[in-house]
Amino acid sequence: MKYQIVSRDRVFNGFYKMDKFVFTHDLFTGGTSPEITRELMIRPDAVCVLLFDPVLDQVVLVEQFRIGGLSQDNPWLLELVAGLIDKDESPEEVGRREAVEEAGIELGRMKQISKYLPSPGGSNEEVYLFIAEVDSSNAGGVFGLEHEGEDIRVAVMSVDDAWHQVQKGRMNNAAGIMAMQWLQLNYDQIKQEWSS
Repeated sequence: MKYQIVSRDRVFNGFYKMDKFVFTHDLFTGGTSPEITRELMIRPDAVCVLLFDPVLDQVVLVEQFRIGGLSQDNPWLLELVAGLIDKDESPEEVGRREAVEEAGIELGRMKQISKYLPSPGGSNEEVYLFIAEVDSSNAGGVFGLEHEGEDIRVAVMSVDDAWHQVQKGRMNNAAGIMAMQWLQLNYDQIKQEWSS
């Protein structure tokens, strides 16, 4: 199957960028589609990391105000440590840097859970999703980079309590839900791997 980009124009050039595409593509039933117009948000790829303490059986999450959460009852969202790959860094390096910036915590072993497109109908962003080993015994506080407008509170809770946050909709973002589901499915294996 083939597609053709007829035109691509930059229509917004702010913190994020947006391009307007006109394209055609082959149809499953044969032939070619008419010209279709779509806007695409151009975003750097992102890294999200679930911080897991296999000794204390806890996770370290972060809470911060998110403009996209205005439709929620509470726009201070409970999330994973996360950041954009906007420099010459590997996804693992971004995860380690963001853990220090957002949660004041160093990462031990890291394992990639997946790489996925969170909203391919309107954005080109790919997300690298990880779980990382941490010592949560002294975790807590408020972190973030002031020059980036960050005001991030660390939340430490048991794995069961974190799963309850997913179930009641308090953690309602894709990366957090996916990572917690992965941890539920792979809990025994990751505990065994990281117990040595």
